Amino acid sequence: MTTAKTPGSTPGKTPGNVPGLTAGRLKELDQTFTADPQWRRMQNAVTQVSIPDLTLSRDVLFQTDHTFSIHLDDWTVTNQKSSGRCWMFAALNVFRQGAMKKMKVRSFEFSQSYPMFWDKLERANYFLENIIATADQPEDSRELWYLLESPLDDGGQWNMFVNLIHKYGAVPKSAMPETESSSNTGRMNSVLREQLRQGALHLRTLHAGGKKVDDLRRAKHEILAVIYRILRIHLGSPPTKVQWQWTDKDNKFHRDRPMTPQQFAAKYITLPLDQYACLVHDPRHPYGKPYTVRFLGNIVGGDPVVYLNVDIETMKRLAMRTLKEGQVVWFGCDVGKHMRDDPGIWDAHLYEVGPLYGAEFRMNKAERLRFRQTLMTHAMVFTGVDVLDDRPRRWRVENSVSADKGQKGFYTMNDNWFDQYVFEISAHKKHLPVKLQQALKRKPIELPPWDPMGSLARSSG
Repeated sequence: MTTAKTPGSTPGKTPGNVPGLTAGRLKELDQTFTADPQWRRMQNAVTQVSIPDLTLSRDVLFQTDHTFSIHLDDWTVTNQKSSGRCWMFAALNVFRQGAMKKMKVRSFEFSQSYPMFWDKLERANYFLENIIATADQPEDSRELWYLLESPLDDGGQWNMFVNLIHKYGAVPKSAMPETESSSNTGRMNSVLREQLRQGALHLRTLHAGGKKVDDLRRAKHEILAVIYRILRIHLGSPPTKVQWQWTDKDNKFHRDRPMTPQQFAAKYITLPLDQYACLVHDPRHPYGKPYTVRFLGNIVGGDPVVYLNVDIETMKRLAMRTLKEGQVVWFGCDVGKHMRDDPGIWDAHLYEVGPLYGAEFRMNKAERLRFRQTLMTHAMVFTGVDVLDDRPRRWRVENSVSADKGQKGFYTMNDNWFDQYVFEISAHKKHLPVKLQQALKRKPIELPPWDPMGSLARSSG
């Protein structure tokens, strides 16, 4: 006598030890869910109410104070709009603090379009040089795939911005204001990416046909001429001279002589940029060692992006010390995790998601990095910290978003969120212990191009 089989089942095996989803296993899942009134209640709630509203911890919301023992900002926030220029806005927000003091004004912005123009052009050249360097690799190599996946993004790193300042300087916003494309980069980037991928195909075809590196570089410059033309059309013309004049907060008028952008930067960017280092907290790797990421950069021949890996307490201590000295701090983080815009709060326990699903979310920071659950997505500026018994309780953050979000564009980060989702700060080398200063001089360990420590340069911000 033949026993009829249930569709999808395997005779002699229970649902738990077969590779597929059998009809028996699906029935079991359905019965388990339906039999528990808690899950039916959750289903009713989630189909009508958003997850953030449903899981928001009222204890965290009501217990988070927006006052700080150290509070440096007395200015309004800037707005990157629909672009991924967070790293530029954050760096320029650090620089404008010193510029405002020097000019004795309450409000000032460097142009964000100006460094964006040069970064795009330099990034295009950097990409094409990497295409030439990998011309012998097969078309399906992982490195070539990585390069072609996103040949030009809005994101970037502190060291990359310092390279731009050294080569091209800076200008006030009035000298190169925003355009539609600088504030809304999607269409422009799409055009640039297509041209660069087409250029990559052309260079690899020339190489396959036996052309030498010099021939490829001549072809590269023809491609860059098109990229330059596209950038001028979208972003306008970068100034070569700056005529700057202003009235200070005491109603005194000032006028500078005409200056190049490099001269303007030398006068009004007051930080000793070459004395700053990037510190990261990457618990996957040993602390006290420098790291870099292959293909991470923007200017051929510029300084490489180097990270010094430190423990989280060292990073906090250096950030606090810098703020206590009256200087704001650039940092990179995974911005979207446990964040609420309307009150402007980050807290590692802001949303109580586990009980909603009867599930555990237990990966630690290193595990989330290893399994791509977290990475750097945004750069901002610390403008304050609340310190009690020499320990930080919460951090004040200037975000380059609309003043309609947070507390007029400023946010409060509870210290437990720093532990989990802050990855990087820039800090003056003089604040580092001697051992870490010496570590910065060693040859950095190279991480692969797709490592999450390079993600901020590929982020949309």
